[in-house]
Amino acid sequence: MSWSVGAGLEGRTVVVTGATGGIGQAVANAFATTGARVVATDLDQVRLDALVAELPGEGHLAMALDLKSFDDQQALIDRAQAEPGGLFVLAHTAALLRRRNSLDDVTEDDWDAQIDTNLKATFFLCRRAANAMKDNAGGRIILFTSQSWMTGGFGGAAVYAASKGGVVSMARGLARTYGPYGITINTVAPGQINTPMLLTDLDPAVYEKMRVETPLGYVGEPEDVAGTVVFLASAHARYITGATINVSGGFLMY
Repeated sequence: MSWSVGAGLEGRTVVVTGATGGIGQAVANAFATTGARVVATDLDQVRLDALVAELPGEGHLAMALDLKSFDDQQALIDRAQAEPGGLFVLAHTAALLRRRNSLDDVTEDDWDAQIDTNLKATFFLCRRAANAMKDNAGGRIILFTSQSWMTGGFGGAAVYAASKGGVVSMARGLARTYGPYGITINTVAPGQINTPMLLTDLDPAVYEKMRVETPLGYVGEPEDVAGTVVFLASAHARYITGATINVSGGFLMY
């Protein structure tokens, strides 16, 4: 086995969801750098086209989709399967956060929107991806939780944290189900990462408190997360499944 960072990813087809987000862009770029073929998806075709145009390598695709739509999910998996070798990696970074600093302000729509996007859609997308990977003799699924899956939500993110706790539990069940088919399923748990999602409606005092309480003393960048995702997709992580990898600068330790 080659000991390059992207061992086993050269020429492989990788789906990156939420690809125009802060972490999604870094993950897409990291996979492209390994020589993988990236199928980038998000809601805005114009932004996706701009992203794909800047990725290193060739053969990358941009697909604007709403992953809450099962038809759109299937279209994405079918398109990836049509690429040489079929789908090998699903890196699912897409998520929705609605901050409500008072629990009394949380509406039923807030609950449904976050649970439907972050948990329900994730389950069905994973099932579709795994069934495709079974036909390809294996693959990698990397899901995103949050440090809040263990600590609880900060800054009005109680519902978001609940959805992300569900992702961890679900991923472990999926890992047990699909492991015999050579499919690994792991989650990445970022802490404070400098992205638009983190900063939206966040009280600056909460941001500063978390920064001070992070042992490394700074807010991470999306690139600090992307390397972990590539590692989990690579041949180096072939014996890791059902794990939750903590990327929080030490804010969360377990």
